[in-house]
Amino acid sequence: MEAILSRAPQTTPSVLCYFDPACPFAWVTSRWLLEVERLQPIDLSFRIMSLSVLNEHRELEPWYREFNDRAWGPARVCAAAEARHGNAVLRDLYTALGERVHVAGDKDYDAVIAESLDELGLPASLAEAAHTDEFDAPLRASHRAGQEAVGEEAGTPVVTVDGAGFFGPVLTSIPRGEEAVRLFQAVRTLAGTAAFGELKRSRGALDLR
Repeated sequence: MEAILSRAPQTTPSVLCYFDPACPFAWVTSRWLLEVERLQPIDLSFRIMSLSVLNEHRELEPWYREFNDRAWGPARVCAAAEARHGNAVLRDLYTALGERVHVAGDKDYDAVIAESLDELGLPASLAEAAHTDEFDAPLRASHRAGQEAVGEEAGTPVVTVDGAGFFGPVLTSIPRGEEAVRLFQAVRTLAGTAAFGELKRSRGALDLR
């Protein structure tokens, strides 16, 4: 590990992770970034994006339309929590929601939201945002910032490293230890390469643990 860290750039990288709390791929990428943060200094923060906003006017397969329609709730609650309690609240709220939705497999969003707010000592009244458009303006603004960081429409996750934004990396499991650090160093190198545009291959089975 020391050898890997010694080859990393000396400046602390600034990292933003734009997530939709309902998206399993965003969950995996966010957990990878938290693993990187555990192992080396990075200035990591979280922002909201919304698949519901991204896809609201698109023709979708019925199952994916249902997913997007239901995904409004958790995203709106995150937007409400950020508006009332500041950006720092998103990290723990996202973790509380994601542990239930992605790790435990609980898709009862109303129950998940209520339990997550209670776990963090946040006002239960924030759950009301799931069923209103009161906080849609800040949600859309945060989503738009993520899209602008990429430069074109993109799904979730969106990650920026040292100001360079891209869709992904899309991961099917959470890299740990040296693997997590090596991947981050590679991503940082690509982010700092102006000529880099896209790198993609087929996905394997998804492991959310």
